[in-house]
Amino acid sequence: MKLSDLRNKTVGALFAFALLFGIGIASNVTVNAQYRNDQYPGNQQDRDYRDQRRRDRDNNRNGRGRNNDGYGNYGGSFQLRQTALNAGANEGNKAGREDRQHNRPFEYRNKSAFQKATKDYSSRLGDKEVYKQYFREAFSHGYSEGYRGN
Repeated sequence: MKLSDLRNKTVGALFAFALLFGIGIASNVTVNAQYRNDQYPGNQQDRDYRDQRRRDRDNNRNGRGRNNDGYGNYGGSFQLRQTALNAGANEGNKAGREDRQHNRPFEYRNKSAFQKATKDYSSRLGDKEVYKQYFREAFSHGYSEGYRGN
């Protein structure tokens, strides 16, 4: 009788252990199935992704640039940037429309306004070279829109 009680207790203990072990395996599979391989917590790809998102957020660059407007951020004051972008886009648009109307090839780099890049510049705005970078980038976008007729 003692031998059969011991056997029953051993079988019961093994059954309980197997049941708990099975539940543990099943719950681990369920947790892993909730994440794609590149999203699993602790995964190197996930850490890299979070770090990049944090850098993007810190730089306010979900799109690109200071205000997610498609233009780079070369520094300078807000006033310098806006003045250069407005002047460059307007001049580029005007030059693009003119070239389209006269059936000239698409080429903005040889335009005097693009090369000088100082339209509406004032020393009170700040660094002239930074102004030129913004102006030229906006000029190329404006030229493209003007040439296409937008």
